[in-house]
Amino acid sequence: MTETDPQFEALLVYLKEARGFDFTGYKRSSLVRRVQRRMAQLRVEDYAEYLDQLQVHPEEFTTLFNTILINVTTFFRDTDAWDYLRAEVLPELVAAKDPDSPIRVWSAGCASGEEAYTLAMVLAELLGPEEFRRRVKIYATDVDEEGLAQARHATYTDREVRDVPPELLERYFEAVGNRYTFGKDLRRSVIFGRNDLVQDAPISRIDLLLCRNTLMYFNAEAQGRILARLHFALAGTGVLFLGKAEMLLSHTTLFTPIDLKRRVFRKVPRHLPVNSTLFAELPPPQPRTELTGLDLLRDEALANSPVAQIVVNSDGLVAVSNRAAEKLFGVTAKDMGRPFRDLEISYRPVELRRYIEQAQLDRRTVLVADVEYRRAAGELFYLEIQVNPLVDSESGLLGVTLVFQDVTSARRLQDELEHANRQLETAYEELQSTNEELETTNEELQSTVEELETTNEELQSTNEELETMNEELQSTNDELQSINDELRERTGELDSANGFLTAILTSLRSGVAVLNRDLHVQVWNRRAEDLWGLRPEETVGQHFLNLDIGLPVDQIRPTIKQILNGGGDSHELELAAVNRRGRAITVRVLCSALRAPGAETTGVILLMEPEEPGPTG
Repeated sequence: MTETDPQFEALLVYLKEARGFDFTGYKRSSLVRRVQRRMAQLRVEDYAEYLDQLQVHPEEFTTLFNTILINVTTFFRDTDAWDYLRAEVLPELVAAKDPDSPIRVWSAGCASGEEAYTLAMVLAELLGPEEFRRRVKIYATDVDEEGLAQARHATYTDREVRDVPPELLERYFEAVGNRYTFGKDLRRSVIFGRNDLVQDAPISRIDLLLCRNTLMYFNAEAQGRILARLHFALAGTGVLFLGKAEMLLSHTTLFTPIDLKRRVFRKVPRHLPVNSTLFAELPPPQPRTELTGLDLLRDEALANSPVAQIVVNSDGLVAVSNRAAEKLFGVTAKDMGRPFRDLEISYRPVELRRYIEQAQLDRRTVLVADVEYRRAAGELFYLEIQVNPLVDSESGLLGVTLVFQDVTSARRLQDELEHANRQLETAYEELQSTNEELETTNEELQSTVEELETTNEELQSTNEELETMNEELQSTNDELQSINDELRERTGELDSANGFLTAILTSLRSGVAVLNRDLHVQVWNRRAEDLWGLRPEETVGQHFLNLDIGLPVDQIRPTIKQILNGGGDSHELELAAVNRRGRAITVRVLCSALRAPGAETTGVILLMEPEEPGPTG
């Protein structure tokens, strides 16, 4: 047994108080594995942190419960056991009932409903559909609300109905696409509801109770409480049908096996005692034979009795003791007539004087059990002491007799028997626990296989989607490649056009500057660079009026504005300027509108042509 983790127990208490799910009776080994699995999915390190997660995200409760409650179930699970139930148990159960009386069945821990609908098919085959609808009620319960919701829909996949015999599948299910729905006419006899076997009251007057592979999740204490409820639920000698790992070897007072191999049990009725008195005529007494020498016979019988005895008279004096008392306590003939309270035996190993007073006062035997007595040699005895009052025919007190029964051997045998029983019980519990753990592990493995199958199907679906997306991406890539080829062709054309335009601009003797509507320079040719000393990379993108050149741009601005505002297609100016060498020159500037045919003006073209200087005098 592993030590209980206080944080884990606090988590279980919170689940019970917050959502009403009491998992405290579940086996810790399986429960810890399931909770840690969910924590690993969330990458949560400890239970306290996970409790905070539950408080902050209430929707996490549903996921946790689905993880803890392993809803592994199938139709006709353990076929051999169902065949035995169908062939041997149910016919006998039906035959024992009145033809008009109802048949009540309870499927406890029904999960997603497969077990309940299996019962419905088996009983419908036995009784016939009409008789089934008239007499049978199947109550199917579980603590998992999601499982119950799925059970009420009664719709299952191909894989989930694979264990249903083909003739029953055709007779009791309706095929809808690739899913199968249990027939409505029989479904009305199956009632689903929530019931916690540990906390909730059981359904009563049940003839057949199925609780398969459910008890194995609980510890021994919780199993005992659940089995007491199941015993109460069954009527008369009702039948209990359990799972493969549940044998009830320690609950024979509640259930007796009908077939232990298939885990079918019958309720053991509890009969109340009936008070009664038996009267009979007593036979006439036989004539007595006259006996002689009785006093001597009684004295010898007392003296040689193997049980130590001491008789104390009504005055508290030692009247009689036998050889066994002398051997055990050292009481001899010299002690006759002495007050009993002066003897060591009166107060060691136990205070006997108060028991003597009690026996004399109540006129009844007082029993002093489990008295340890160690003699001088160190040997330990266990004694059972009887203090018997001695009265005469008129109920007068004559004294008491003390009988010392040596129960050492019986006590040792009892201790050994109890020890052996504890060892046997411990060994059985360990075996049962191991068996249940193996069964639980098998359940978890089966659940994992189903999860892996579902994951595989999801991955296959995702792979198909990815293949479709890959084909679409390949098609898109081909289109992009075609567009790229077109762009390359157009880029080549543009490069050719740009080269041609650059050659034209370069060959012009006039400086050319192209401005947009914001007066930012778009084109600046080689001749403009020669005139004003600014390279294209220093002018393109700059505001024309901000350029530091020898041309009086302020005098050009009104003309540029006029053209941009639609005031004519071109204007010519003659301006005095200073070229890049610092020489005064006269520049003829032609301002023309930049526009496409029929479109608005988008900029201005400036042609700047210096006049050749005349001869000096």
